[in-house]
Amino acid sequence: MKITIFGATGTIGRLLVNKALADGHTVTAFTRSPDKIKQSARHLHVINGDVLDPLAVAAAVQDQDAVICALGMPLLNKEGLRAAGTRIIVAAMEKAGVNRFVCLSGLGAGDSWDLLPWHYKYLIVPLLMHRLFKDHNAQEVYVRDSPLDWIIVRPSNFAKGESSRSYQHGFRKLDSSFKLKMAPPDIADFMLKQLASDAYLHQSPGLSY
Repeated sequence: MKITIFGATGTIGRLLVNKALADGHTVTAFTRSPDKIKQSARHLHVINGDVLDPLAVAAAVQDQDAVICALGMPLLNKEGLRAAGTRIIVAAMEKAGVNRFVCLSGLGAGDSWDLLPWHYKYLIVPLLMHRLFKDHNAQEVYVRDSPLDWIIVRPSNFAKGESSRSYQHGFRKLDSSFKLKMAPPDIADFMLKQLASDAYLHQSPGLSY
């Protein structure tokens, strides 16, 4: 499969690139920092571009089978890059006739807000993560309103450590066993699996240990 990955040098993006190549996919890695991509492979193509540049985005998605969006920004960033970039990606995909879209969001965005414990909703998010959630919420609207074959992936907090391969996904409520943590390798693994699965088509599965 030919895949374009936006945010290819971020925490999740780097893992997506490596895992997709290992799985035999042809990868186009789109990034503003191509020097951060250290590996080279016959099936890896690196594009130095800005996701806010419609022409660059259009070129990156042309003739692809699927697109993965793993855009990220610092917690206190005010630019709203995820939403603005995703809007441009979605428009480019529609024009190019590329349908499969897997987009990284976060647990608590959109209709998963009620899944968060009270200290997240009333302390952590208002103090530290309100801009992140505003960005993700706007981003998700662009995805859900599109005609694409989309899947929005909502992991809980990133955890240090290696992949465990044992985690919860697609839940509608939390219980006391949930740790609200996910190691990035597991997030990347789940996102790549959605390229060939319709189990969560037009849905927004949450992820958590």
